[in-house]
Amino acid sequence: MKFFTLLLLSLAISIHAADTPAAKPKAETYLEAAKAGQDYLDQGEYRNDWGGAQVIALGENNFRIVTYRGGLPGDGWDKEYKRENPGRREGNKIVFTGEGGYRAELMNSKITSKSDAGGPYVMEKIERKSPTLGATPPPGATVLFNGKTADAWAEGHMDERNLLAAGCKSRQSFGDFSLHLEFLLPFKPLGRGQDRGNSGVYLQDRYEVQVLDSFGLKGENNECGGIYTLAKPAVNMCFPPLAWQTYDIDFVSAKFDDAGKKTRNAVVTVRHNGVTIHDKFELTGVTPGGGKKEDPSGGPLQLQGHGNPVFYRNIWVLAK
Repeated sequence: MKFFTLLLLSLAISIHAADTPAAKPKAETYLEAAKAGQDYLDQGEYRNDWGGAQVIALGENNFRIVTYRGGLPGDGWDKEYKRENPGRREGNKIVFTGEGGYRAELMNSKITSKSDAGGPYVMEKIERKSPTLGATPPPGATVLFNGKTADAWAEGHMDERNLLAAGCKSRQSFGDFSLHLEFLLPFKPLGRGQDRGNSGVYLQDRYEVQVLDSFGLKGENNECGGIYTLAKPAVNMCFPPLAWQTYDIDFVSAKFDDAGKKTRNAVVTVRHNGVTIHDKFELTGVTPGGGKKEDPSGGPLQLQGHGNPVFYRNIWVLAK
């Protein structure tokens, strides 16, 4: 009897194990291009005379290609033609397929494509850089981080590369100002949505400009460049992860009368990698997660920590 009981228990365990879904692969996080592998080398932006393409690595040999007529977002794209197609690594190349006989092969930093409409056409890989990368603080600016010390930040922490880690708040508060900062997103190919390099820049600890690896995505209000839940960027200017990116932000505080009643909303203009993505946008209230209610006082900058290794450098503020 004892033998049959053990046999039945063993069968039950085997059946349960067979029915249990396999564990999801670990979402590897890469902080250096040299360690990120071939998927990272293939991911990126490509261009020819017709337009541009963005190749996004999705892990486990899966990819997506987004093609744009006229050029790349913020650099020639006509904002009308945009197509997305899946791809998969086959040996030493990545093959993308789609409707209308579309087939593209990526190999050696070149995309060769054709369809029922014609071809072959070739796009070559390029690397864009923000025109404000490395911007020098103007006279009178307050330098909050230059790679030497994190003392200007509560909970400030530098890594071994002398970069400022997300998860800190400026000790100084600001009213109206212009802000420049540079940020670096991790490469996390198996991450999805908010699990792909999440952080945020809170203005006056009230209003969040989202920081996220949104390379090749639609550009929503919860993606990179979005004013969280309030406004999506005019164009998704997110560069690939592990590429330095810039925010240049002009901010005007909300105004209040003597009785403390708000008479004018705060206004913000945001340039992402040199392209204006919000132009004098009125902030009707604090964004979710903002730690400070609207009032006549200023507030600090917060670089939100959200469990992802996002890093910042060259941060300065010019008060107005």
